Amino acid sequence: MNAVNYQKELDKILSEIKEADRLPKLLIHSCCAPCSSYVLEYLNPYFKITVLYYNPNISPVEEYEKRKAEQIRLINEGDWKNPIDIMDCDYEGDKYTAAVKGLENEPEGGARCRVCFGVRLDKAARLARANDFDYFVTTLSISPLKNARLLNEIGNKLGEKYGIKYLPSDFKKREGYKRSIELSRKYNLYRQNFCGCKYSK
Repeated sequence: MNAVNYQKELDKILSEIKEADRLPKLLIHSCCAPCSSYVLEYLNPYFKITVLYYNPNISPVEEYEKRKAEQIRLINEGDWKNPIDIMDCDYEGDKYTAAVKGLENEPEGGARCRVCFGVRLDKAARLARANDFDYFVTTLSISPLKNARLLNEIGNKLGEKYGIKYLPSDFKKREGYKRSIELSRKYNLYRQNFCGCKYSK
């Protein structure tokens, strides 16, 4: 079984959008401003974008608020071809803690992370469907430490469940991660040194 090239799949969709007469609506789940910087720069010409900041895994709440403020600042200060909106959510830290109960000692990248991806993408899929978006996606695949195949599998499964298309993606391709570091410097973004949850510390 051949591995799926998510970048090629995305290229095909973007090529079709170029020929269309309207910008499709895309809900982007963002884990943080630095990771979203390249994704927003890359996809902004093709979509009417709303950023969803939903990360109940981040602890403590002060860290969550700090990262959210940086996300909002990037959206406000960025040089975008098309306007970008933001959809904020309640913190819901208790929901994350309950979801990963029993997985606290799992290694980074293991079963706990898979559940965490599912919690965040489930929220994104439901909100995308409820608000008539054409696609939803997450910025998480930009990280060299995140498994793009797993994220796309979760996204596609939830897309089928809720009737909303998941945008195939592996944003670390084409030096996306490197570009996110450059943009983080440009906008002087706060770059955290851990994923976000208390277990990853």
